[in-house]
Amino acid sequence: MDIEQIIQELKEYSGPELKIMEVCGTHTSSIFRSGIRSLISHKIKLISGPGCPVCVTPASYIDRCVDYSKREQHVLMTFGDMMKVPGMGGSLSCAKGEGAKVELMYSPLKVIEKAKENPDIVYIIAGVGFETTIPAYALTIEEAARQGIKNIRLLTALKLIMPALNWICENEDGIDGFICPGHVSVIIGSNAYELTAQRYEKPFVVAGFEPEHILAAIYDIVRQLRTKKHKGFYVHNLYKNAVRTEGNQKAQEIIDRCFEPGDAVWRGFGMIKDSGLYLKPEYADYDAGSKGLDSDIRLPESCRCGDVIIGRINPDECPMFGKACNPLTPYGPCMVSSEGACGIWHRNTN
Repeated sequence: MDIEQIIQELKEYSGPELKIMEVCGTHTSSIFRSGIRSLISHKIKLISGPGCPVCVTPASYIDRCVDYSKREQHVLMTFGDMMKVPGMGGSLSCAKGEGAKVELMYSPLKVIEKAKENPDIVYIIAGVGFETTIPAYALTIEEAARQGIKNIRLLTALKLIMPALNWICENEDGIDGFICPGHVSVIIGSNAYELTAQRYEKPFVVAGFEPEHILAAIYDIVRQLRTKKHKGFYVHNLYKNAVRTEGNQKAQEIIDRCFEPGDAVWRGFGMIKDSGLYLKPEYADYDAGSKGLDSDIRLPESCRCGDVIIGRINPDECPMFGKACNPLTPYGPCMVSSEGACGIWHRNTN
């Protein structure tokens, strides 16, 4: 079936209302840029999921980063989209403006050279990300250990996507199917979704990021839902040029060498069992105190950031969206990160 036929069938869909969650922020951006919502039936609702690691990072983590940035002989290294995320005591951007030592990094591996050149400075790496970026942190710690570099620490807010998707399936009614995150799927493989699809009887489709890829994924989910009584539900990989069934096993091995799973707090969710990654005991000297970060910011009652992250509402249904909460004065991380649903909606609807 060609793309014109797919669009026609999706436009003419008149069955029960369906809610399909695109987990990845890159998918959300592509959906807006290409106008996919205008090409499909109003009875097919696309909602955003927890695919932005910055958005699900708890406020207590931001506060710990700020604290390190203010210590003598310490420098906090972070990616740029973490700078404006609010904690309970302000953001890294505010701290830097007050004289705190915060530097942007383009790769955690680059911190190794800085640490070698400045042995009296302790470099705290803000380790935030899903499976896509976790191997780079693991390689950094392994290389630091190999070279005997002692002035690097990793403060982890590393998250695993499958525990969050299982949490959503267990706790949130009304989501009929999932467009799986493409970048994460490259690492974990399409097989990672099989048990969840079978257990909760929902279709999971791995897709690329071009509009035709996303439309094909939506069509596949709708088709599966139409024929569920006869065939059941499946994980379908429509991104085979990048995603293997077993994933990137070398990357998985690198992650397993350095990290072990443990409970972690997700902003909007709360505590999810075994959903975070922490350095193994043999790398304890490189840990910056990553565990025990379990508090979250108290947002105004009218802020629906948590509901956006979970997929209960779209960003424009929040009463603060684009008003009190905007990119210049954000209340929650969804408006700050380039992959946050609120920020994406704001950029494309204003």
